[in-house]
Amino acid sequence: MAGEERRPPLPPGPAIPDWVDVRDLDAGVRTALRGLDPRNVERVASHLVAAGTLLEEDPAEALAHARAARDRASRVAVVREAVGVAAYHAEDYAEAARELRAYRRMSGDESYRAVLADCERALGRPEVALRLVAEALAEAPDAVETAELRIVESGARRDLGEDAAARLVLESALGNRLDPASLQPGDTARLRLASAYADLLELQGEHERSSDWLIAIAGADTDDVTGAVDRLGIEFTDLEDELVDVQPLDDGAATPPEVVEPLPEDDHELGRSFDEEVEAEVAELLGESDPPAEGGTGTH
Repeated sequence: MAGEERRPPLPPGPAIPDWVDVRDLDAGVRTALRGLDPRNVERVASHLVAAGTLLEEDPAEALAHARAARDRASRVAVVREAVGVAAYHAEDYAEAARELRAYRRMSGDESYRAVLADCERALGRPEVALRLVAEALAEAPDAVETAELRIVESGARRDLGEDAAARLVLESALGNRLDPASLQPGDTARLRLASAYADLLELQGEHERSSDWLIAIAGADTDDVTGAVDRLGIEFTDLEDELVDVQPLDDGAATPPEVVEPLPEDDHELGRSFDEEVEAEVAELLGESDPPAEGGTGTH
């Protein structure tokens, strides 16, 4: 610890947002930070919380916070993991691969093999990606990791111009039932494979089949792990808000009470009362007055 204190001052890193609460940090990560200087723990923890929270919304800022944590705790495996994951989301694939390999050496965790293979793809090395996939599959990973490895394998085949092989990889992984209706909620591995298959169909010009798969995925993917709803362009509307803003279909359909035509007690054009009108009509009938001019308001 004393040696670390004699190092040059560390870069300040990004400002920690006001909303950061170190209590939000995963319990396992908090345990991993216990070996740090107590004066350093809270700042590292704050940067990790910020990095995790901003991962989807602002990957570049998340990476800046993860790097700041690494500057202060580079020997902690979970910190290197955080940098690797943030770099992957920020599309800095070289740093992502470097940090995730460091995390694997430090922790023994092999769970990022598909991500590492995908980084090799992104760096223009599909052959290396295929080798990493084959090595990982030889160790019989679980269904979810196998699905991710197959997705990377298919992408690497496509990178090499082997479109038929890319399609075969996904169809084999999906199994004999290449039917969108066979998708089931909760089967994350198969939903991820189906999502990649829909994308491949779209790229190969089979737009209608791709749409059929996406619609089935959106229906089965209750947790939206595939983002199929967004890809279909579906927008949900809050019905309650819509009801509040409902307007009459036709403003003229019903006359408001204040503008209802008055009953014929008064003849507004002649300025005569009802009684006067009656007297005039009687006089007319008796021949005591001239009939009203044509176009007038007298009775017919």
